[in-house]
Amino acid sequence: MGYDCGVWIGKYVLCIFNFLFFVLGTIVLGIGIWLAVDKASLIALLKMVENEHINQFTQPQVIEQLAYVLIAIGGVMFLMSFMGYCGAIRESKCLLTTYGTFMILLLIAEIVAGGLAAFYKDTARNETKTFLQSTITKYYTSREHTDAVTLMWNQMMSTFACCGVNDYRDFDMSTAWSANKGNRTIPEVCCILKDVKLMVPRDEDCVTNPNEGNSFFKRGCYEVFTEWIVTNRELLVAVLLSAGFVHLLAIFLAFCLCKSFAKYHGMRL
Repeated sequence: MGYDCGVWIGKYVLCIFNFLFFVLGTIVLGIGIWLAVDKASLIALLKMVENEHINQFTQPQVIEQLAYVLIAIGGVMFLMSFMGYCGAIRESKCLLTTYGTFMILLLIAEIVAGGLAAFYKDTARNETKTFLQSTITKYYTSREHTDAVTLMWNQMMSTFACCGVNDYRDFDMSTAWSANKGNRTIPEVCCILKDVKLMVPRDEDCVTNPNEGNSFFKRGCYEVFTEWIVTNRELLVAVLLSAGFVHLLAIFLAFCLCKSFAKYHGMRL
């Protein structure tokens, strides 16, 4: 006796979905491991590209920190999709139940985090600002001494035309920035730039004498992000709903297939 059409479709939809994530997770995990054990080859490869902007990513510390992030993300994707794919293709109730349970826990964690953020909106806002400020305070250096956090902030501020979390005074809390800033008042990326890739200010006096005409020194990035979220809220809601639907579909298929496989194998016995 074979499966009915619905079970057959559900089985292979779950297989294809998890196979795609398995391949993606394997690639991400492989790249992360490669970067962790062989940074020199990537640095040599990137330096072949004649682009000053890309050279910022050739710092060993940047590559090492990126490697750990990729390993963590790839590892989770690899493990979850492996259980889902093998559970569906091998008709394993144990693997599918484990996969479905982990997906439920992940969904609950996402819902709880979103609910707490919405319910304690002011607290969440303050905690977010505190966390962002801590990344500047602990890690931000300067354009000349690039690590992953400094690079992230420089790219973010040059892209969104903002400065610090609240304003330029956030950088005064960074010991590393204060030690390397010289006579600068603000980092170059807080200025209006004539060359975004090289982070060259349009006004040479901007870094020492910033004003609202030559810089964004009073415009915090948190405010910019909030404005961006409000402007693009429909798109963000659509993305979140789509991700939630796919998540729920994977859970639904996993447990429905568990029940169908148990019933089918019970009839065979």
